[in-house]
Amino acid sequence: MEIEGKTIIVTGGASGLGAATAKYLRARGAKIGIFDMSQGAGDALVKELGASNAMFCNVDVTDDEGVDAAVDAVVSKFGALHGCINCAGVVSPMKVIDRDGKAASLDTFRRTVDINLVGTFNVMSKAVQRMLLNEPENGEERGVVVNVSSGAAMEGQIGQPAYSSSKAGVMGLNLPAARELGAKGIRVNAIAPGLFGTPMVMSLPDNVIANLEASVEAPKRVGRMEEFAHCCAFLIENSYMNGETVRLDAATRLQAR
Repeated sequence: MEIEGKTIIVTGGASGLGAATAKYLRARGAKIGIFDMSQGAGDALVKELGASNAMFCNVDVTDDEGVDAAVDAVVSKFGALHGCINCAGVVSPMKVIDRDGKAASLDTFRRTVDINLVGTFNVMSKAVQRMLLNEPENGEERGVVVNVSSGAAMEGQIGQPAYSSSKAGVMGLNLPAARELGAKGIRVNAIAPGLFGTPMVMSLPDNVIANLEASVEAPKRVGRMEEFAHCCAFLIENSYMNGETVRLDAATRLQAR
């Protein structure tokens, strides 16, 4: 699917990988709907991208009615919806059993799965509902979904039971959704990113960043955010990519700790 002239929602789009992707796609000629809960950052990004080219919706991805209204707002402003990139997510360090030998907080586990997995499904399904209204481009495509998983979905580390489970669930969405929606002209793929140089990571002390980069295989550095955004663009543009999870991690495989 061509990017230019299309409308694409990016969740978690006010910061980090989401913001980098929003900027990259806008530079390629897309209109951007930014879903996030950081009002100030979202407003600033809209100002940077231009109010005629982007809009911000302060929305919780787990909110059924809130997401529905936000997707409607994007369609109302830009006339249609063609893509959805689900970057919204949280990291919740925890163990199955804490240091005192007690069972972990169920609320923490549930919140992580709700945001990372349920929230992804919520936005995806409501976005797809609108994409089905599009005339197929080149007789094939009405829309594209890119969900964000993680290397932790395959090699979850100690302390990641909630995060790893939620991201493995995102991977599990791919094939059944791609099989269901492909015949309707909508492709579904995912990216499992490794260590990227988000503002949060790059704010760490130099020695901590050096230790993190030492765990990366090759190239031995953190990923550049534009490299993630480029992968999103590739999945949008390549019409034969469907039902896949792309590992974007410099061949890195996570160790137990």
